[in-house]
Amino acid sequence: MNKPVGQKLAIGLAFGSSAAVMVLELVSLRLVAPYIGLTLETNTAVIGVALAAIATGAAFGGRFADVVPPHRTLGPLFLLSGGLVMLILPVVRWTGEALRGSTSDLVFLVLAVTLFAPASLLAAVTPMVTKLRLATLEQTGTVVGRLSAFATVGGIAGTVLTGFVFVATVPISTIVLALGAVLAVVGAVLTVRLRGVRAAAKPVVLAVVGATLTLVAPRPCEVETAYHCARVVADPSRDGGRTLYLDQLPHSYVDLDDPTYLEFEYIKSFAAAIDGSRPAGQPVDALHIGAGGLTMARYLSATRPGSKQQAYEIDPAVVDLDKRELGVRTGPDLTVTVKDGRLGIHDEPAASRDVVLMDAFSGVSVPWHLTTRELVADVKRVLRPGGIYLINVIDYGAAKFAKAEVKTVQSEFGYVAVIARPDEFAGTGGGNFVVLASDRPIAVPAIARELRPPMQIRDELSGFVGDAPVLTDDYAPVDQLLTPYAS
Repeated sequence: MNKPVGQKLAIGLAFGSSAAVMVLELVSLRLVAPYIGLTLETNTAVIGVALAAIATGAAFGGRFADVVPPHRTLGPLFLLSGGLVMLILPVVRWTGEALRGSTSDLVFLVLAVTLFAPASLLAAVTPMVTKLRLATLEQTGTVVGRLSAFATVGGIAGTVLTGFVFVATVPISTIVLALGAVLAVVGAVLTVRLRGVRAAAKPVVLAVVGATLTLVAPRPCEVETAYHCARVVADPSRDGGRTLYLDQLPHSYVDLDDPTYLEFEYIKSFAAAIDGSRPAGQPVDALHIGAGGLTMARYLSATRPGSKQQAYEIDPAVVDLDKRELGVRTGPDLTVTVKDGRLGIHDEPAASRDVVLMDAFSGVSVPWHLTTRELVADVKRVLRPGGIYLINVIDYGAAKFAKAEVKTVQSEFGYVAVIARPDEFAGTGGGNFVVLASDRPIAVPAIARELRPPMQIRDELSGFVGDAPVLTDDYAPVDQLLTPYAS
């Protein structure tokens, strides 16, 4: 005979277990981002693993509820899932650090296995508490419907709290540790209540081991932001040199002592495009989309005194890093606003900027809404006659995304050029393509003189672009164009 579980406790267990699954799913996405990027395909795969785990847990939980008295398994389910949750972070991070720079498939496979196990156990909770609450067949519909409804509400609560509260306020490691601890405590209490103290011993040991490993696991982040795993690394060969890493990729390099020093080739291409298009020392009104490092903003302030600059950055923690560790000083000549770049461009007055710099793309993680024809049209509206639009596009191999972005920019601007290495144009290399657009003829010879070999500028692009699609708000398969060639 099953020991009864009160209605409030049953609802709480169904609600809490479903909420925990969703917290686990969203946190897992953040765990793999430093190693394999955060793309639509990554999101889809993690969601697929979570849904498979929910289906498996529900099926086997219902089956075992009919074979084994649920009161004997309910507590150990929570205890074991808590221990396994605490193992996710150290296993994924140790695997990720060991494989950093090589294949990402194994990292995701490890995550899939470590996510699937506790999520399946948690998904088995609802059918088990449902069995415990069923007293007569006449109540079946009411009991099943009520517990299913509260389980769904729990999933919603877990999703909303993680997305809006947890990730924005505490580190991922803290979320994982706290979730595992809560599950372990709930499991221990249930086990002691329904089975006795001795039955809780082994799962509690697993939870303690998992918590210990979580605390000593590698930490690839200096700051876990709402969007990135961020860290700043000092350059041992240059006293003032600092590199900002967002997720697994170096995003910006600044020299704290010399704002005119430019390390990355694409930043040198940005500078060459501006310096080749405008008289030396002439101030510019510049708009920056993406504020990681703000290398170009510091360069323009130093080489073109009197320039007025506005930067939009969606991640407030990145702005804090800029100010705290990368030498960014805001004031009348440089304003940094925490806002989505597209909304920022939309708010800019028409014909108000000489230069718009799009530097918000990061490897395989590209905000698709900043790639489309509608966005490009808004940039064109913001630029003054003769103004230039510069985009840093990262792509590899056949460069399908880069070609689509060039074709998209060509759909709005009459003059477009691309700065890249010969192997990138040939499709045998990968890296940064700088796209340059204007409503007036581009000063190709002058820009070419500013470039350093092997960088080249080309404005005859028909052979490069080919039959690439134009990206629009209705059709922008950016992740699918990018990820097959990412490394």
